[in-house]
Amino acid sequence: MKKTGILFPISALPSVYGVGDFGQNAYQFIDKIAAAHLEIWQILPLNPLGYGHSPYQPLSSHAGDEIYLDIEAFIEAGLLYPDEVHIDNQQSLYVDYAKVRKQKQAYYRLAFSRFHGDQQYQEFVEKNKSWLYSYAIFRVFKSHHHERSWVEWPEEYKNYQHDQSFSLLPFTKDIDYQIFLQYFFFLEWQQLRDYAHQKNIEIIGDMPIYVGLDSADVWQNRECFLLEEDGTPSFVAGVPPDYFSKFGQRWGNPIYNWDYLKQHHYAFWVERMKASQQMYDRVRIDHFRGFDTYWKIPASEPTAVIGEWVEGPSYDLFDTLYSSIDHLSILAEDLGDLRDEVYQLRDYYHLKGMYVFQFHYAYDFDFSKVVVYSGTHDNDTLVGWLNTLDEDEYKKLEELLQDYSQKHMYQKILNYCLDLDAKEVIIPFWDLMGKDTSCRFNVPGKIGSPNWEYHLTDFQEFDVYLEQFSHMIKESKRGD
Repeated sequence: MKKTGILFPISALPSVYGVGDFGQNAYQFIDKIAAAHLEIWQILPLNPLGYGHSPYQPLSSHAGDEIYLDIEAFIEAGLLYPDEVHIDNQQSLYVDYAKVRKQKQAYYRLAFSRFHGDQQYQEFVEKNKSWLYSYAIFRVFKSHHHERSWVEWPEEYKNYQHDQSFSLLPFTKDIDYQIFLQYFFFLEWQQLRDYAHQKNIEIIGDMPIYVGLDSADVWQNRECFLLEEDGTPSFVAGVPPDYFSKFGQRWGNPIYNWDYLKQHHYAFWVERMKASQQMYDRVRIDHFRGFDTYWKIPASEPTAVIGEWVEGPSYDLFDTLYSSIDHLSILAEDLGDLRDEVYQLRDYYHLKGMYVFQFHYAYDFDFSKVVVYSGTHDNDTLVGWLNTLDEDEYKKLEELLQDYSQKHMYQKILNYCLDLDAKEVIIPFWDLMGKDTSCRFNVPGKIGSPNWEYHLTDFQEFDVYLEQFSHMIKESKRGD
């Protein structure tokens, strides 16, 4: 039977605290999609948001972002009192990350002042010691230097992981605070994930192929990347110019030192994948083609125009990952103009790729090899995209969808996606609700507001559209 899912970032859930979190609305959301016959919830990376509030420039591949913590959970644990928490009833359609962090951090600090670690806490610390303490030190040092990138820190801080030339005693309380936040993050996330499983909802998480330069990953493992002596990247990642971008996309992430990683049995990647597999049921790897060939841009170049294609680790890496990690489940983001070797790599490991209606509706596809999407977090909304089509292209769509009776074109597209001969269909919630470009979640290549900020203020409108979509799902399954 076909499975249907929804792409809905945690941050976009309604919340009286200004950003979606692991609180009661997340549990209600699971109830709603389960009742509507959806079986998959796809989210974006939950790691600490980095530059531009982007989940694809995280501060760590292992840690979670404390912004998603449920304040009510601290009240239930007796670490906060109800009269200490103030709710802002002026809800906005866009997350003000700076404001939310400032407000929630005050609550976290107060809760931490009353916290005493028990055996469960100690077990968490012991289980995650390979990354947890280093990450906590990184965050404390970053705060100590006014959130500047680690490459700008004084040498003794920049090289602490190697030299350990000074005592951490003055930072002990702040380090413990960071560990406290991670403990509650994973405690709350696991409870929410367990609840999703009780409702037969699978969670697909997301992992960027690259890590951010300003991250605990790079600070702690500099030898795994192509860096200069001062820690700045020698080369950066991106994609060359194409139909969508005259100058390509210069992402700025440091390039992996694949020779070093191979010599060390890809330990960095094994641990990174283990962390993601433990967090999610399935992991979508963004920019999968980079394992086959990747665009290597000299860091001195201001755009992605100048660079070269370099062969990646390909089968060697994936053989190591599959031999090292039990029950590894991967979804490959294989979008773009790719060479045949990318698909051969994907198919060799029986991975599903992606069909995105906005890109692929005019092409023939083997739907046994893909998950169907109307769009992704990087696309314009369906309604926004439809508004950009010229008259001839719009007529082609009308011919393609002429058998569908829905009033609106975007709803015909959703129904069409459900009817395709694929085992899984996932619809972003902004497409399900027929939202226009003002609700677009991200524009690739652009940094800052309003990227990553759109979210719902309540479920009232969503419920109406979800019910309509549920009827589509039932009709589609009858057709099967």
